[in-house]
Amino acid sequence: MKFRVTAAMKNAQLLPALLLAIAACRATSSPPRNTLPAKAAVTEITTAENEAPSRPVPAAALLPLPVNYPASRQSDHVDTYFGTRVPDPYRWLEELDSPETKQWVTAQNEVSFGYLSQIPFRDKIRQRLTTMWNYERYGIPEQVGEALVYSRNDGLQNQPVVYIQRGKAEAQVLLDPNTFSAEGTTALAALEFSADHRYLAYSLSGGGSDWQRVKILDLKTGQDLPEELSWVKVSGLSWVKNGFYYSRYDTPKAGENSLAGKNEYHKVYYHQLNTPQSADKLVYEDPKMALGFRIAAATEDERFLSLYLTDGKSDGNRLLVRDLRDAKQAGKWTTLVSSYEHDNSVIGSVGDAVLVYTNYKAPNYRLVRIDPKKPQEANWTEVLPETANKLEGISQVGGHLIANYLHDASSQVKVYTEQGKFLHDVSLPAIGTASGFGGRRADKATYYAFTSFTYPTTIYKYDIGTNTSTVFRAPKVDVNPADYETTQVFYKSKDGTKVPMFIVHKKGLKLDGKNPTYLYAYGGFNVSLTPGFSVARMLWLESGGILAVPNLRGGGEYGEAWHKAGMTPHKQNVFDDFIAAAEYLKTHNYTDAGHLAIAGGSNGGLLVGATMTQRPDLCQVALPAVGVLDMLRYHAFTIGWNWAPEYGTSDNQEQFENLYKFSPLHNLRPAAYPATMITTADHDDRVVPAHSFKFAAALQAANTGPRPQLIRIDVNAGHGAGKSTKLQIEEWADVWSFCFANMGVTPVVK
Repeated sequence: MKFRVTAAMKNAQLLPALLLAIAACRATSSPPRNTLPAKAAVTEITTAENEAPSRPVPAAALLPLPVNYPASRQSDHVDTYFGTRVPDPYRWLEELDSPETKQWVTAQNEVSFGYLSQIPFRDKIRQRLTTMWNYERYGIPEQVGEALVYSRNDGLQNQPVVYIQRGKAEAQVLLDPNTFSAEGTTALAALEFSADHRYLAYSLSGGGSDWQRVKILDLKTGQDLPEELSWVKVSGLSWVKNGFYYSRYDTPKAGENSLAGKNEYHKVYYHQLNTPQSADKLVYEDPKMALGFRIAAATEDERFLSLYLTDGKSDGNRLLVRDLRDAKQAGKWTTLVSSYEHDNSVIGSVGDAVLVYTNYKAPNYRLVRIDPKKPQEANWTEVLPETANKLEGISQVGGHLIANYLHDASSQVKVYTEQGKFLHDVSLPAIGTASGFGGRRADKATYYAFTSFTYPTTIYKYDIGTNTSTVFRAPKVDVNPADYETTQVFYKSKDGTKVPMFIVHKKGLKLDGKNPTYLYAYGGFNVSLTPGFSVARMLWLESGGILAVPNLRGGGEYGEAWHKAGMTPHKQNVFDDFIAAAEYLKTHNYTDAGHLAIAGGSNGGLLVGATMTQRPDLCQVALPAVGVLDMLRYHAFTIGWNWAPEYGTSDNQEQFENLYKFSPLHNLRPAAYPATMITTADHDDRVVPAHSFKFAAALQAANTGPRPQLIRIDVNAGHGAGKSTKLQIEEWADVWSFCFANMGVTPVVK
């Protein structure tokens, strides 16, 4: 699931900030893009050439030998939900550290990698991906005083390196995560500079875990301060004076599995420089509420401290604020929004008021100004009213408001005064996705990234006063967008709802109903699936494949109404939308069932799991990645309880009955299933790998057909964020090899 917060509690990104930390835990994996910490986002880029489409050959010539699966012990464990007995024979696989589970993981990997090693073109695909991945990539810069800070990957580095450039001097390495671990699996999760630009607080995640360690770099000496903060999760880093606010959990108890244990009693602390974590000041806790997140963030002028509270039951957050300059406010909070039902985020301040991005009484979001001394709704001033297009995010920079709207899942960026007067549109190079526009009120310029399915991610510098964009960094790759075409179609779902879908392929591709097609979707947690460039997907397109990305209900492309149409109790709408997308592709001769792969990660893994159990005949290949697959027990692990607003839980009878109807694990039955490769990782502490383990064991037992049912388990990796370049290349080589082989297609690979 994916953190859906934005403006990094300080307006560094185009989306509102709190919502970023909360949704990583609320949402799930996004499209195959490789993003860096806030203010340094990088989308993967690659090359594309005119090649003939892949040519089908007899499947028998490609498919490896039959699979002999490891034994998966079945226990007699049964749970009873409201009188319904539900067997859970693989409950023992939830014990991730047990010798039996570890032995099972090893045995499954031996089978899976043994199968993959027999695919004759696997090495060639890996080599081509390595070549394609080897290009220079930049993140969105941040102005830090007179210096510019940005990330850069020279090509095959496992993690991007953060550089600082002072004036016209040569850029110097500020942080190199590749030196933090031998395997390159320690990643930067966040960067926040103090207002005086003297210190940098940065957080690290190891092996893909959501747990973070926070360190502090003294930019004057180039050395880290002695203190280190531990057990940080779902947190901002928000500077005020000589310290910063952050959120953490208590240290796990002895013997507790920190990667699977339920996370409860989130707390906000203030850390003062040059003091140990044990001396940190507790700012907020709620000992009566075990679930929910608590995050604090200050405005740029360090006057207002906002407090964001969720309850683990509702889909939004309460919003409280404190005036740090008012001695009478010491220790007190003023409630701006008391309900947990809506998303609310402070994106900045103007005078004595704060600017709040909200979907309260505005499903497509709006911006309002609230004076904390007169917080009643009757006193709110609407700055940017709700429109027909979703307000995806907004930043306050250079004395202006830069708003990013979505129109049919593509960006439209508009500039306003701080009072809400429209000035002009930002001219974008094509239909696609723009992100960034962070900075401070005194800045004259800002930076943003633009990307689309066949438009390599390019970084632009935007002059706010003249409304002009100039290229800051463009990737030097030999991709020729003119070789490909992207169309957007609208198809009808089962209930008649019109759903948009992007379709990408080489120009001149023959639509004979036999093209290898990769259908990828998400459909949940208000996440918008917008066009983005992916080096991995370019190999598929280069080899004659088709990429199809529908914007299912449950996402955020059309605001909260679209989101709610795919939430409990309406989750089946999402699966129906996905199935209808597949049928559209067949009906219009893009592909057929024998050449279709369905894919998705996290919440998208649930999508794939539910679809393949409801329609085993729909496709040839299924790729559920880090999926939420046991819908009756997901809330028992780590932060799974935070997804209850989206799914409902088995603790409620009506919700249990709904979940039981589509839970992938519980709807496997004897059938000939698509060739399936489940992917997960041993350090995934967001969607714990037990979901995938249990589903794989049950799927292997239920399958009656000849196609393989594999599980590929990465070691020393997590939910996806910060995954090393090496691991990404290896996984994508296996994914594409598995697809082509089981479609009976020999890909044209350079």
